[in-house]
Amino acid sequence: METENKNVRPFGLRDKIGYMFGDFGNDFTFIFASSFLMVFYTKVLGISGGMVGTLFLVARFVDAFTDVTMGRIVDSFKPGKDGRFRCWIRRMCAPVAIASFLMYQTGLAGAPMWLKIVYMYVTYLLWGSIFYTSINIPYGSMASAITADPNERTALSTARSIGATLAGLVIGVLTPLFIYTTDADGYQIIRPGGVFTIVAGIFSVLAILCYLVCYALTTERVKVQKNTAEEKRNFISTFGGILKSRALLGIICAAIFLMLSQLLINSMNNFLYPEYFRNAAGISVYTTVNTIIMLAVVAPLSVPISKRVGKKEASTVGMLLSAAVLLVLYFLRVDNIWLFMALSGVGLLGMNFFNTVIWANITDVIDDEEVKNGQREDGTVYAVYSFARKVGQALAGGVGGWALDIIGYQSGVRVQTDAVIQGIYTTATLVPGIGFLLVALVLWFVYPLNKKRVEQNVACLRERHHGKD
Repeated sequence: METENKNVRPFGLRDKIGYMFGDFGNDFTFIFASSFLMVFYTKVLGISGGMVGTLFLVARFVDAFTDVTMGRIVDSFKPGKDGRFRCWIRRMCAPVAIASFLMYQTGLAGAPMWLKIVYMYVTYLLWGSIFYTSINIPYGSMASAITADPNERTALSTARSIGATLAGLVIGVLTPLFIYTTDADGYQIIRPGGVFTIVAGIFSVLAILCYLVCYALTTERVKVQKNTAEEKRNFISTFGGILKSRALLGIICAAIFLMLSQLLINSMNNFLYPEYFRNAAGISVYTTVNTIIMLAVVAPLSVPISKRVGKKEASTVGMLLSAAVLLVLYFLRVDNIWLFMALSGVGLLGMNFFNTVIWANITDVIDDEEVKNGQREDGTVYAVYSFARKVGQALAGGVGGWALDIIGYQSGVRVQTDAVIQGIYTTATLVPGIGFLLVALVLWFVYPLNKKRVEQNVACLRERHHGKD
């Protein structure tokens, strides 16, 4: 059960800015890893793409335990003086940043392969499965404690997406300019030296600063009450009950396919532009275009469109648009970089809209569970969803890494064959296009929380909570 604390300042711009900075901090390590960790492992350390893809899948099996465990910890532990969720941001911001920095140590390039693989597994699991989980689960769950109003939660979701977009802009635009250089023959290569380590260190410091801003500006004003002894469920019954939720299963499936497709695009862009278009600066331009579309078009329209049409309804149409554009790009085999970017920009509209409102979908799912079961388990529900996103991340890395092996990509080789280059193009367009189509189908046929049902749930909980005041 949740009750709103009326003795604190009302929800406002300060909360939205603070929550935005939280995902800014998250993505200084998450987007950096999603976009460039494969590049670091294959092109700097010389580890095969298949080996890296296997690492990502192994890590997700570990996450199946750590994510849900952290969710249960958040739901079960006594809240701190600074809230049930904010306290974890303060505690874990430094560990997650340091663990991220440790992954990108260029000094290992000359080490034996067995040592590089062991170090890769240890540092990646330390960052992703332990420390990132310990800060991301409370951060994501915190939205339902900042406000109980569905429109304000959509505004928080939009603010979070803006934070991720800004982080993506900084990472996507600046990183290629630092890590890539052009050799005497005009080929794009990784800049020699410790540039990856330096960039990772800068992003880790920025992540800590952003987390601290989030901690300082947000306020938990909705107190989530612990369930009574009669209402408490053990771990097995809680987890089993959650997995029976059609709403949660629907958004989980949609999130897996979304993350697979989106992160596969980000990952393959680091091979597509340098190898296919022979222009690594295209990565920065692509990121800039994505940011402009997000900030100038999608973010201002997300709340009014969701309020008028519904998050499920608008997201389904958006994902169909993204799928159609990528499939058209695959069949056209576009070799003009500017035409490719222009068409991609149109496709980004749909993907970015769903990305903008998806965090509000999670609070809708949490509300739906409380309406049906009388249980409010924000941390556990969010943990299950977070694990699903990591599965999508792993599949993106796995598919990308295995695809590189299948098409014959050679780590450390300056010039790839034409067949390999065409295979990169196929992986960067056809696979995410199919993934986006699957997202749309899941949203429409599986996920049940349309506009009408969300409004009914909000009204039901408002009446239920006010009746207990």
